[in-house]
Amino acid sequence: MIDPEECIDCTLCEPECPAKAIYPEDDVPAGQEGFIALNAELSKAWPVITTRKDPLPDAAEWDGKTGKLDELQR
Repeated sequence: MIDPEECIDCTLCEPECPAKAIYPEDDVPAGQEGFIALNAELSKAWPVITTRKDPLPDAAEWDGKTGKLDELQR
């Protein structure tokens, strides 16, 4: 999650996302605008990532998969 209050729109995080799931707010794909509010909410609760970690073993299986929102645990 990217805290919209802290983000300075430098776009440095975009190429670092292996799933290509980070967009500037003005470029969020059609139909995914609801994730803007979800990101703002979760960025307050989830920790900031400060170091690179290896992907989870099943990351490739989930990359690009639709309908994952029902799996979200808050």
